[in-house]
Amino acid sequence: MNHSVGVLLIVVTVVMVLLGVAAHYYSNQRRTKLLRRHFGPEYDRVVRQKRNVRQAEGVLEFREKAREALQIRPLPRSDQIAYARRWNEVQRQFVDDPQQALMQADRMLNDVMAARGYPVLNFEEQAEIVSVDYPVLVQHYRMAHEITLRQNTGRSSTEELRKAVVHYRSLFDELLKDSLIDRKEARE
Repeated sequence: MNHSVGVLLIVVTVVMVLLGVAAHYYSNQRRTKLLRRHFGPEYDRVVRQKRNVRQAEGVLEFREKAREALQIRPLPRSDQIAYARRWNEVQRQFVDDPQQALMQADRMLNDVMAARGYPVLNFEEQAEIVSVDYPVLVQHYRMAHEITLRQNTGRSSTEELRKAVVHYRSLFDELLKDSLIDRKEARE
């Protein structure tokens, strides 16, 4: 009788360990799937940067927690209209002074982000938080920022400046919209 109880305990222990391993594996697969689906190309970028899937996923989860701690708010309709008008002025200015127009576009995007409640003091932090709400558009933001930095040293062509303004515009347009609630509901 003792022998069969001992064997039963071993079998139960092995089954419990296997169930634990399976649950852990399933949990990790689900985590990866959710993060990959939400962050899209940003997921791949962070994995390449970290060269480790688990570390990259930890970074993305940290971003989500940091974003949740912020009070991101929609812009009042009057502010949306005012910013849209200012943006149109920036686009008109581009014809006469592309460099100044790019600087204005950069500043205006920061203004809109600050008005919405995003951090604006550090570009990398800004881009990381933006990647939670706008995982595809953050690529445009990074490209525009890179061109802006090159322009500051005089190493950007007028065509590159135009592309930067277009990249800024893609994020700017989304920031003006009040679509965060819809996007959050779609994620859940």
